Amino acid sequence: MGRPKGFSREEVLEKAMPVFWKHGFADTSVQELERATGVNKSGLYTEFRDKEDLFVACLRHYLESQEKRGLLTKEPLGWKNVETFLKNGPLNKGEQQGCFSVNSMREFAILPDEAYGVVTENRALLQRLISMNIEAEKPKMVASAIAEYCPSFPDYVLSATSNPVRRRRPAISITL
Repeated sequence: MGRPKGFSREEVLEKAMPVFWKHGFADTSVQELERATGVNKSGLYTEFRDKEDLFVACLRHYLESQEKRGLLTKEPLGWKNVETFLKNGPLNKGEQQGCFSVNSMREFAILPDEAYGVVTENRALLQRLISMNIEAEKPKMVASAIAEYCPSFPDYVLSATSNPVRRRRPAISITL
């Protein structure tokens, strides 16, 4: 019988995520993950198949945390939800700014296929939720056309500079 593990999966995800967020998938070493989580390599590999599996689990954990916030599902649906999402969408963790999912897109060419699938599925879900909120306002334009732009807007603004003091959010004006 093996020794009981001295950590929780969720704690490991919460501690590993900022490391991946800061350094990216490729530049994060297992040693950095061991230091950040306080779990040795064999413990990590008992819980996760490999570094790729841990990265994908962190990405899923982040996106599930975002979804639980319910920014785009609050009733009544409408512009208020879209505005709240654009202002508060990315779930910042400590020093990490922007969106972990979007930051991960920089490495799409080398990310595990599963990570690519997770990110693209989430982007499609965001577009559907934004479109539902826009449709609730009965715009003259096709809601899905407007919704295509919304998920990318905060990403560009938040990742435009690494200096949070200089970061500015331009005003949005959509004529419907």
